[in-house]
Formats: sequence, structure tokens, C-alpha cells
Amino acid sequence: MLSRLLRTVVTEKALSLGFSLVGVVRAEPSPMLRAYERWIAADMHADMAYMARADRVARRRDLNVILPGVQSMIVVGLDYRASVPDDILHDPSRGRIAAYAWGVDYHAVLMEKLNTLAGWIEREHGILKHRAYVDTGAILERSHAHSAGLGFIGKNTMLIHPRRGSQFFLGEILTDADFDTYDTPATPTTMCGRCTRCMQACPTEAFPEPHILDARRCISYWTIENKGAIPPELRARFGSWIYGCDICQDVCPFQRFTPITREPAFVPSNMHNVMHTVAPFLSDVLAWDEAAFDSRYAHSPIRRIKRERLIRNACVAAGNSRDTRLIPALESLLGEANPLLDDHARWALERLSAV
Repeated sequence: MLSRLLRTVVTEKALSLGFSLVGVVRAEPSPMLRAYERWIAADMHADMAYMARADRVARRRDLNVILPGVQSMIVVGLDYRASVPDDILHDPSRGRIAAYAWGVDYHAVLMEKLNTLAGWIEREHGILKHRAYVDTGAILERSHAHSAGLGFIGKNTMLIHPRRGSQFFLGEILTDADFDTYDTPATPTTMCGRCTRCMQACPTEAFPEPHILDARRCISYWTIENKGAIPPELRARFGSWIYGCDICQDVCPFQRFTPITREPAFVPSNMHNVMHTVAPFLSDVLAWDEAAFDSRYAHSPIRRIKRERLIRNACVAAGNSRDTRLIPALESLLGEANPLLDDHARWALERLSAV
């Protein structure tokens, strides 16, 4: 039988690998499991059918389904906010990209660190079973992260650290190892008080009530997860966002504490990269072919939505830009053997014709 692992030693090792936050909890069902099931029952997951699959629900109810004999969960956070010039973010001729996607694909970065941590535990403390996840497993990670003391749940449904804001990634290691002690929540479930800035700022009214996000009205859902047409009645509310959205985080009072990341992989390496990974010119995006898209986003999380969806999103942003210089680029998409881009380009042209 494995001896108990020292939580403080594992925490110190995790921090030495560059993680910003670390906590260890028992591998028990999330205290927010019932709320999640109600959210699924209300169809607020839109067409993300994988979230409601019976096998994934079963894993959330019992983590032993993921890893038989699981005892503990190590939860880590890694800051991702980079520093970029403000004028780039608010230039109407550019498309906005959510801050989490400004650097290298975070799945690979965190997974490498998690595997290094798990490998160290194996070498130092004997053989143990484990599974590592970064935003892909059937785990209610924000809830477990709250239990591990990494923050509280905001009314915008984000995990918020009271001294770091919410712009950090989460990762987990499930293991059959036992620990000498476990972390407990360092904050109440929420610390939002009467503040509703996130709910008021959301241009698509995606928060029907505090702590509940309706993906059917969320800019991030429509620009990333959805593969089809964006509802015409929502398009004018998207502003210049072409990949994700940070509005409900940016307006949060706790964001004033957000640190700049120390992880080089999340920092655009030069101004050329800033132009393409933070806020590329819409005229450029609308003109990209498959090769141009692939060369720019080969190592970015943006790559997963492929060229078609990014240009679809750029058409919407162009229509909202009031920049008539984009008309030729939009016209070049008309008649393309792609009804999705044709539809969104026509919508944008109608908007710009009224300017």
C-alpha cells in the first residue's frame, strides 16, 4: 500500500513547475452536480450534446468510473493574461480574440506540466495510477477547484480568485494516492455580493439569473462551439469578437488583481504575432485561404474551429464595424461554394450599406 503523500511537498513541486495555484481534494462528486444536471435538463448546453451524454454524466457522478480506486484530485491553475497595447484591443478595424487564445494551445502546455508532476510523484513516492485532464474530461472542474481553495464561483459562472481574478486555466490529476491532508474552500461559494456588472454588460443577455449561463445566447459558444449559422437576431450584439468573448470577465471588479502570466507560451512573441493572435485586421481574416489560416494558427487553440468558422465570425464583426472599407473583402465571399460564408457576408454587407 502506498504511503500517504505530503500535500505540502506536492504543492511545492507543482508551483516550481510554473503553476500559479494548487489545491488537493478528495475525489468526491462535485457539490454542484445537481445544479449541472438541472442546467442540462433546461437545454442550456445548446447543441453541445457531449455534455449530456449518459457516460459523461456517469463519470461526473462517480469519479471511479474514470479511474477505478481514485482517492484524490490535484487541481492546478495557470495564469494566461498577457500584456498588449490597449489601442489594438479597441481598434474597430480588428477582430477581438479572447485572451485565453493569445498564445500556444493551453491543452498541450498544461498537459506537459501535469504529466511532469505525475511522473515526479511516481519516481519519488512509488507507482500510482493517475489520469490528467485539461478542459476535456467529464469533470466539473470549477466546482472542484473551489473545493480545493482556488477561488469562488462568480455570477458569470467563472472561477474567480479574490486576489488573481479569473483569467487562469485549470487542470487536474486524478490519482489513487492518498494524501496526509486535504485543502478546503478558502472562500464562500461566491463573493459577488450585490454586484451584477457581468450580467449587465453581457450584450446577448446570456445570464438569465446569477451563476447560470445560457450557452444558447453566449458569444463564446456561437463563435467557437457552434458549427452552423449564427442567429441573425444575435449578430448585431457580437461587436468585434471573432473568437470567444471576455466581456463578463473584463468588467468584474476582481479583474483589477489579474496578474500578467509568467508562462512564455501564452505571451505573443512579437508584434507580428500580436496582430494575428490578439486582434487581427478583419480585412486580413476575410481574405485568408486554408494555407494562410493554418500557418497562422498551427499551434493555437483557434485552429480547432478551422478557417470557415473564423471567417464566418469575421463577417459578423465586419458588419458591426461600420467600416465600409471592408465591403470589397466581403463581396469576394459572395457566391463562394460555401452557403454559410455567403449568408454571413450578405448580412454584413446589408449592415454596411446603411452606414
